[in-house]
Amino acid sequence: MTGARQARPAGARATLDKAADENFPVAPFFLPRAWRGDLMAVYGYARLVDDIGDGDLDPGGADARWLGAGDGADRLALLDALQADLERVFAPGGTPRHPLLAALRPTVRRCSLTPEPFRALIAANRQDQLVRRYGTWGDLLAYCELSANPVGRLVLGITGTASPERIRRSDAVCTALQVVEHLQDVAEDLARDRVYLPAEDLKRFRVTEDQLAAPSAGASVRALVAAEAERAAGLLDEGAPLVGSVHGRLRLLLAGFVGGGRAALAAIAAAGHDVLPGPPKATKVEVLRETGLVLRRARRKG
Repeated sequence: MTGARQARPAGARATLDKAADENFPVAPFFLPRAWRGDLMAVYGYARLVDDIGDGDLDPGGADARWLGAGDGADRLALLDALQADLERVFAPGGTPRHPLLAALRPTVRRCSLTPEPFRALIAANRQDQLVRRYGTWGDLLAYCELSANPVGRLVLGITGTASPERIRRSDAVCTALQVVEHLQDVAEDLARDRVYLPAEDLKRFRVTEDQLAAPSAGASVRALVAAEAERAAGLLDEGAPLVGSVHGRLRLLLAGFVGGGRAALAAIAAAGHDVLPGPPKATKVEVLRETGLVLRRARRKG
C-alpha cells in the first residue's frame, strides 16, 4: 500500500486535499500508515461522489473523461458512469478508469469491503437530484442512512472492528454529523434549491423559505436551528459509547469524530444559532478540547 500520497493526477489530488476542510479528522497522522491510506482512499471516493452530486466538477473535465462520460453529461449521467466504474472495483480482474477508484480497489480487497456502502453513497446523491425537500425527521434520517452512515461502517470495516452494536452507535454518530453539516450549510443548500430542515419543523416553528434566504436569522429560524442542533446532540450522545468500545489509536480517531461534532454544535450555539451569514466553524483548539473530553468520559466508563 502506497497510501494517500501516492502519485495521482492533479484533479484526484485536489479532491483528496478537501479532507482538511472537514468537521472531523479524516486520516490523522497518529493512525497506522495502512489505515491512513485506506481511509484516504475511501474519503477520495466519497468526496468524488459528493462533488458530482453537488455539481462541483468542471463539465467535460478530467473526471468526466476518466469516467467515460460525454461532454454534455449531467449529474445523473455522471453518477451512472461512476456506478459503472465502482462495479469495476469489485469485479474480478476489473480495471477502474478513474484514478480515485483505482486507488480504492486495493483497499476493498485488503479489507474485504462489500459494495453496499459505496453504492449507498451514490444512491444518496441520486436522491439529491430528485428530492430537494424532506417532509419529516424520519425522512431525513432515511436520507442520512444513505448519505452518512455508510462512511462510519466503512471505517469500522477498514479497522476490522465492526459488530452490530458498534454499527448502531456509528450510525448515530454519522447521522449526527450529517445533520450538523446541514445546519451549517442552510444558506448554501438553499442556493442549490435544497432544504434539509424537515418541512414539519419549518411549519412548527413558523419558518418560511424566504426567511432562510435572509442575510441573518430571526428568532423563529434560530429556534428551529436550536431544536435540530439538540437532536444532533442527542444522536452524538447515543453514539458516544462507540469510543469506549475500542482501544488505542482507533479510540482517538473515533473520539475526534464525536468531538468534532460537539465542537461544531458549540460553534453554532456561540453564533446564537444564526447560521445564515455563513457556516459557524469550530477552531482546531475547540475540536481538540472536545475530543479530550470525549476521551476522558470513555476512560471513566471503560
